[in-house]
Amino acid sequence: MKKKAPAELNKLAAFIVDEATNEEPQPEEKPAKNQAAVELGRLGGRKGGRARAESLTPEQRKDIARIAAMARWKKTEN
Repeated sequence: MKKKAPAELNKLAAFIVDEATNEEPQPEEKPAKNQAAVELGRLGGRKGGRARAESLTPEQRKDIARIAAMARWKKTEN
């Protein structure tokens, strides 16, 4: 089975060297996430939509829904 060569130049160079020397490529390491930032992001995301909906008037919600529906049903121009 033939392996697919990566598109990025540095990764391609490493791939070529690994293929030439018959070495297995090393798996990429993903950076660890900052747990405090993750918790803050979840907190804002969990309350964001509800807080925004509560702050809007019924007329504003209706306008937003109308614009969204028009965007969904807009016909593409050829």
